[in-house]
Amino acid sequence: MRFTASVPSAAISLMICSLLSASSTRAAEHPHYGGTLRIEFRGAGATLDPRMWKVGSVSFGADEKLAQLVFDRLVTLNSYGRFEPALATQWSHDPSFKRWQFTLRSGVKFSDGSVLTALDVATALQAVLPATHQVNALGNFVVFQASLPIPDLLEELASGRNFIFRVQPDGTLLGTGPFFAAKGTSKETGAAKGLSGELRSLHMRFVANEESWSGRPFLNEIAVTFGIPVLRQILDLQLGHADIVEISPEWVRRVSQEKLRVWASSPLTLLALRFDSEQSASSNAKLREALAFSLDRGTMAGVLLQKQAEPASALLPQWLSGYAFLFSMETNLERAKDIRSTLPGNVATVSEPLRMCVDAAGDLAKLLGERVAVNARQAQLFLQVASRTLNRAATNSATSSCEPAAGLHLVAWRYSSLSARAELESFVRAQIPAEATGNAASPADPEQVYARERKLLDDRRIVPLVALPEFVGLSANVRDWMPTKWAKWNLADVWLDAPETITENPSTSTSSSTQSKSASSGAKP
Repeated sequence: MRFTASVPSAAISLMICSLLSASSTRAAEHPHYGGTLRIEFRGAGATLDPRMWKVGSVSFGADEKLAQLVFDRLVTLNSYGRFEPALATQWSHDPSFKRWQFTLRSGVKFSDGSVLTALDVATALQAVLPATHQVNALGNFVVFQASLPIPDLLEELASGRNFIFRVQPDGTLLGTGPFFAAKGTSKETGAAKGLSGELRSLHMRFVANEESWSGRPFLNEIAVTFGIPVLRQILDLQLGHADIVEISPEWVRRVSQEKLRVWASSPLTLLALRFDSEQSASSNAKLREALAFSLDRGTMAGVLLQKQAEPASALLPQWLSGYAFLFSMETNLERAKDIRSTLPGNVATVSEPLRMCVDAAGDLAKLLGERVAVNARQAQLFLQVASRTLNRAATNSATSSCEPAAGLHLVAWRYSSLSARAELESFVRAQIPAEATGNAASPADPEQVYARERKLLDDRRIVPLVALPEFVGLSANVRDWMPTKWAKWNLADVWLDAPETITENPSTSTSSSTQSKSASSGAKP
């Protein structure tokens, strides 16, 4: 005879409650389709046309993040440093790294339903890559040819402006990405003229691409607003009016104390001093050396920027070059004074002070400029912060934007390429045109890149100060936030854990914002 033990009814009730609670917890943690993600930026606007972006500008970051919603690249780089297929499924190169061939993914469609071709890829990339890279379509293959080796081509294609798009007759761009720009996000509506003359949208709305080759994103929509001051962004985040906001370094500590979620990237923006020939004194190598030795980068990063920045001794950050730790720029006030004592009066800024123009925008840049002037005076160098003119406020401009003319500029440079060689060359071309290699591609060998940067630093026409990460505030509803350290936002994988925005899988229901269609075969689980 089989005996069965009896279980008290109270224990059964407890077991049922536990199972229901566990089931509810699992349901809350399971990704949901639907909802609108609200993003706020400080900048005056953005443009989705990569051909219009100014490499190195602070606005480049927002432009690239939003373009990732609409466009795809041939390859991507994940957080573990591995290249992954995107619009290209395979690639190969010859032994010299001068010729590369990429096989396109079949069946990929633009948001209007038309099929992506190799000619589309070649046309788009030829418009944004250097002239040294020749791109051609060959059947279902895309072929790259260069006169010099380009072993870092994958790093180039996985970053920067190198998106794939098709230009429509009316000038708009089509993409194959997980979202498409909704009507009303265009250069005709809600736009303002940017620094380079292009029209930049102030409000943008992106709708899920139901037929995306990579699968339907979890979000139904993404709403983006520009021109929101930092304090207003923080308040909107606290009140639940925004899901993702930008946070300035000086506010990171306070936001963290408020128990709000904060994410930080690796250093992405370099603040540096650039010497020009607008004043004769700035051309003196000994004067530049004395000023470089007087700078207290530790105080700049630790006090002015509240430990939310890193002292910079290199032009390229460690995460990008791998050799930045080999450079050092220690403060040596006595050495600076000794060098200054050997300078003639017309060079030692006695008869005429060295003027510095703060080209980088923002209050932090102004404070940094004032600290540079204080450090210079400690070395008995007279440095005067000049006033910027209102009609020439172009960030990163290689010409003076101050009156009277300034021989020293405090500039900001936002890293955009995953290729150390390409990034350094872009920086030099923009900041020190006389040192640029022209149309010839610079060597991609790491030792040669290092040697080139070492020469630039030894010349001291560019003196690094600090490197800033990007800081992002997140609402508690944002789930699966998994950006890369170089601030690539993977918003196609983000979902919202908010009851008022949650809907069922779009393949079985209709959302409030768009009539759902069946999820593609590659849809996320």
